[in-house]
Amino acid sequence: MLKIIAFILTILGGINWLAIGMLQYDFVAGIFGTQANLFSRIVYTLVGISAIYLTCVIIANKGKLTNTNKRSKKAEQD
Repeated sequence: MLKIIAFILTILGGINWLAIGMLQYDFVAGIFGTQANLFSRIVYTLVGISAIYLTCVIIANKGKLTNTNKRSKKAEQD
């Protein structure tokens, strides 16, 4: 579940950067008022942590990002 949340946050962060680059509009700052707002900074921090987490997961899995856990593997074996 953590991988899914991190993936979604990273995608939304990428879309926000696309909007900044092409439209000169920051959606996060637009929602919360300014980039300096505490909530905006929390969102930016969570997006950055998500990107770092996904990078570590992909490196640990040798280039693969899967969403399987031990419980689903055991259910498939039974």
